[in-house]
Amino acid sequence: MNSSAILGVLVVTLSLGSPQAGAADWINARDCGASGSTFETTAKTAAASKQITVATVGDFKVGQGVMVSKCNIRYTRTTMWGTGNSYENSKKPGNSVEVRGYDGSAGSWLVFVLDIAPGKREFRWTDDLGRNWHPAVPITHDWQPLSGGVEVRLNQRDWESGYVISFGARDQLVTTVEKIEGNVLTLKDAANRSVKDALVRHNDGVAIQAAIDRGIKDKRNVYLPVGHYRLARGVTVKDAAAITIEGQSAVDTLLDLSEGEGTCIHLIGGTEVTLRDFRMVGFMGFDEADRAGSLATKGASAVWGLSLKTCQAVETNGTERVLVENCHASRMSCECFQSACPGRTALEPGQFYTKAITYLRCSVTDCARNGFDECGAGVENVSILNCRIVDVGGCSWEGVSRFGKFIGNYVRNSGPVVARFGPEHRDKSFPDLGVGQHVFADNVFEGNVSYAGRVGGAAIRSNGGTAQVIVRNNLFINFNSSGVDASNPSASRYLPSSNTTIVGNIFDLTCVGQEPVRRTAVEVSSNDAIVADNQIYIRGKCDPMVTGIMLHEPALNMNVHDNLIRNCGVGIATDRARSRVGEVVDSRTFLRADGWPRGLPLDPLRPWLCAGWGLAWVKGSKPAVTSTIESFDSETFRFKLREPHPMKVGDLFEVIVPALNWNMHDNTVTGCQRPVVLDSHGSDTCYFRNNLVERGGAADAKRAIEVRGQFRLIENQVVGFDEKRDNPRAKP
Repeated sequence: MNSSAILGVLVVTLSLGSPQAGAADWINARDCGASGSTFETTAKTAAASKQITVATVGDFKVGQGVMVSKCNIRYTRTTMWGTGNSYENSKKPGNSVEVRGYDGSAGSWLVFVLDIAPGKREFRWTDDLGRNWHPAVPITHDWQPLSGGVEVRLNQRDWESGYVISFGARDQLVTTVEKIEGNVLTLKDAANRSVKDALVRHNDGVAIQAAIDRGIKDKRNVYLPVGHYRLARGVTVKDAAAITIEGQSAVDTLLDLSEGEGTCIHLIGGTEVTLRDFRMVGFMGFDEADRAGSLATKGASAVWGLSLKTCQAVETNGTERVLVENCHASRMSCECFQSACPGRTALEPGQFYTKAITYLRCSVTDCARNGFDECGAGVENVSILNCRIVDVGGCSWEGVSRFGKFIGNYVRNSGPVVARFGPEHRDKSFPDLGVGQHVFADNVFEGNVSYAGRVGGAAIRSNGGTAQVIVRNNLFINFNSSGVDASNPSASRYLPSSNTTIVGNIFDLTCVGQEPVRRTAVEVSSNDAIVADNQIYIRGKCDPMVTGIMLHEPALNMNVHDNLIRNCGVGIATDRARSRVGEVVDSRTFLRADGWPRGLPLDPLRPWLCAGWGLAWVKGSKPAVTSTIESFDSETFRFKLREPHPMKVGDLFEVIVPALNWNMHDNTVTGCQRPVVLDSHGSDTCYFRNNLVERGGAADAKRAIEVRGQFRLIENQVVGFDEKRDNPRAKP
């Protein structure tokens, strides 16, 4: 068979299953009324009238959806949070809050946040999601002015307890065309405001929803030709047995949510859904990451701008198998590609859980918050493959799932890739199944980590109860942030992390064209870690802002070997574990203060672990008296000492572990100002052996190996350090 014949067979094979090859199997959204049109025109509206007079009818048709600006004043949901509650516990305020008066002068969609600090009978407020707060004013229980003509009335309530209140004001009419006579459109719904310059656009959401509903019912797929499909609200794919929704072109088939709200495509339940070849755009970009983040409110915690003004690309809730291929999203305020569902052992009758999601050749660019995200540990087998993530203000991927894979992706100027387990995601299966089992492999990270517009942090992080994490064969290019951080959490509500392998990565931490920040290639404070066969270096002269490998006590069982570290400020370093007393119960019993991730661990699954550990109480700047832990109560988080010790809240102590089991061997460290700094308590099972420490170009390096703790130094080769006074513990 000649080559042309082979090519012909290949083309036929690849075209099978496409909309063109089997039109009877596909529903064209245009046949359901979708316009795919960018046409827009101005119109005159009259309050209480369904008729509007447009400048030009253009391609509007009877039955099509439209969005008409400026003519329909309405208010989005009013939500209230109490002191200490997170956004998951928000509630409706009932008759406590009344709103009126928006005149549309400040735009099509304005969000107000009122902040009432505990103990106050006054509120401050913002209309730009926390960038600017207006001064506090007393609560009068009468109508009080805000901006854009809006007035709010706070009726009788215990406002002194502390609250945050949010609501939105919009001027958009979302409706359908029922009749066209000349330049007069008769709409299904009436405007409530008379204006001369309303803007009329297509709303293709209703037509696309009709096509999807028909496809689910008839077991057919849905096809969207090239076009610009404006959405006032997203569309829903509910309980689909098996459906493919496909655009003709990932460049020119656009789902535009920039004037709408919600999620472009929301998957709920069902067995299998494939989304392919779309471009999706929202209304909030990377430069507004602060507005989408957690607002600095006094009356409640965890109030997020992304939940007050929301747009997303794809959300999955419990659909069993999902493929999102060649879909590209930008300017999303909320988690761009998001999934959530209950865990496999926590299902109620009629519920589904997601068994597999694959994102293939997708991209997230210029977005305010997370690129990819799971909001529940019930999601399994999330695979993010060969995707591009650039200028994302939140996490590139926040993986709160099981058995996740982040492979072959390119990330630049975006937030961290995180394997994380939060307390809100626990279910009874955790001790057996765990969570956060992730593989990060073959990715390229360039530039820096930017979270909410701030540079810093690590590109890959595992924390908060994650276990079985592999970080391998990744490239970090001209990186002005930290690389990998395998850490333990800081708060009692989280569980410790463990079982991490960091191997075969190349960290080029050369800062190019930016102000350099302090950064570390590999940082480990979780148990059971291997750090091996990595290259960590700076091109050119040594950078004092860079640390190669940092190990934190009291992490147990670490093996660090065969790493090549060059031209860093610090090559290999260790650090002590410190905590403070948070509450004193009696002379032998205390609770550890939260906020100390590298201190005394809180492990409710293994409460016996820290029995016999020592505490060195710090007076001034140095450890003084020591105590020994007798027990840890996993229910109350109380530690009990063997002997009484005078304690008070805030007392600082260091943690001494009898057997850390650290083995640092066969590493090469060259050209570093401080090649090796072993500044921790250590233990009889801490070894530093068979390493090569060479001065290289670091002429100002004073000591090859600094030791302040219990470490066994065996058969290390130290080259270029001839000053005996500078190497009191190193073997020449």
